[in-house]
Amino acid sequence: MPANTPFVKVQQTRAFGAKVVLIGETIAECKPEADRIAREQGMAFIHPFDDEAVIAGQGTLGLEIAEDAPAAEAVVVPIGGGGLISGVSIALQALLPGVEVIGVESERYASTSDTLAGRSRDYGGQTVAEGIAVKAPGDITLPIIRDRVSDVLVVDESAIERAISLYFNVEKTVAEGAGAASLAAILTNPECFRGKRVVIVLSGGNIDSRLMATVIMRSLVHDGQIARIRVHAADIPGQLANVARIIAENQANIVEVEHQRLFADVALKSADIDITIETRDREHVSEIKAALNAAGFVVSELGFETSRSS
Repeated sequence: MPANTPFVKVQQTRAFGAKVVLIGETIAECKPEADRIAREQGMAFIHPFDDEAVIAGQGTLGLEIAEDAPAAEAVVVPIGGGGLISGVSIALQALLPGVEVIGVESERYASTSDTLAGRSRDYGGQTVAEGIAVKAPGDITLPIIRDRVSDVLVVDESAIERAISLYFNVEKTVAEGAGAASLAAILTNPECFRGKRVVIVLSGGNIDSRLMATVIMRSLVHDGQIARIRVHAADIPGQLANVARIIAENQANIVEVEHQRLFADVALKSADIDITIETRDREHVSEIKAALNAAGFVVSELGFETSRSS
């Protein structure tokens, strides 16, 4: 497996008795080592996607969709090397001939989309969807995708992160980045699916708890339920108490407070008070800022990009 594979996936694979070797950044970079081990130890190499039996096995998902959602008009499937979408499209179009099968890739590894369009470029970099971080479609899968898949959409990291958060907060479901890509495609391209009966494939839940916690916290910031504000104040006794009182009167909870006197660009006899607060939504944040402004404080909101010492 790639060296950046989520620990939970590694741990659960080992729990089945497998020996896991972590090497390289992507699935393609793992293959030479897998070939060497297979050759030296007399093992059979089973390709993760470019194998007819693997494609057929993954195609059973298409059988389930046809049985459970026979009225489906579109099915959205994540694409890494293309094994899953190949099997699903073969099965679905045998049973539901009118259904559209649409693929989704991460923009950092949009190898199938680029290949179909006759483009070529370098792929790489960290992605939350490491499960579909594949630099080239398979020799077997590419012709199937070309013949059977209606379109391949490309989504960025922020859309995938948003989809993971929505699965967790709305559906109470844990989704890894690769699994959430299909929902990210709908969030990014709603016009493609409006008015249709759509099935989205969630193909995995292997996401480290630390990363999941980060995604949840970032979504709270995005929705305004956690905000970080900077209050510019005179450095005199009682100012922090006044600020805290105003925040409390506006029904927000203070999570963290930090004074900036020495390292920030702050005038002498002044202080910047950085405060992290829990709020209802973005409108609530605006109400708190307005109340502080009305009391004579100068307030700014800090985003992701603002460092603690800025």
